[in-house]
Amino acid sequence: MWLVVGLGNPGAKYEETRHNAGFLVVDEVARRWGMGSGRSHLGASTIRGTVARSAVLLAKPQTYMNRSGEPAGALQRFHDVPLERVVVVHDDLDLPFGSLRIKRGGGHGGHNGLRDLHGHIGAEFLRVRFGISRPPADLDAADYVLGRWDDGERQALPLVVDRGADAVEAIITDGPTVAMNAFNVRPRRSKASGEESAPSDDSDASATAEPAAVVQDGASNPTAPEGARS
Repeated sequence: MWLVVGLGNPGAKYEETRHNAGFLVVDEVARRWGMGSGRSHLGASTIRGTVARSAVLLAKPQTYMNRSGEPAGALQRFHDVPLERVVVVHDDLDLPFGSLRIKRGGGHGGHNGLRDLHGHIGAEFLRVRFGISRPPADLDAADYVLGRWDDGERQALPLVVDRGADAVEAIITDGPTVAMNAFNVRPRRSKASGEESAPSDDSDASATAEPAAVVQDGASNPTAPEGARS
């Protein structure tokens, strides 16, 4: 069995926010494979089904972002899923909106959902990093990730979510190495324009490196529940 965990915050208030990118991808996988409605199980909304004949458990923790690890860990242990078959889909400030990368392990880089997962299941799970870009200089990162998609993002979002679901499916059907080779392609240098290739995403430093202020308290968004901040 594979366990696919989409990170996000529960409730209608957060449905349209950037921090819920993981929820959107998990929902799309469920829709494609006709998995039906979910049920509450060990602190998460879960759906069991198959992807290309592989048993899959889709999960959306309902404990808010910063407490994602407890339900994910409980599900992994209850269903005896090896860590190499745990896939976590999460938003990533260090990738441009529309970009996706697949990675195994690495540091949490300040993403509090990943930080909590590390405390409960370790770090060597697979990750589908869903780029949301960095906020403008005058906007705090906590407010940005808990903010709603702008008009341009919303228009492109279905295609990006679709590709995120493609990445999850590729991991399950083709294996992580093949999936990484397909999705982690860097742009080549343009000889005509002299533009540089995008930096490598292989190092831990590239993985969701949010500002320290966001990790410390997220105080700029006092209306958000403590666990929702990241």
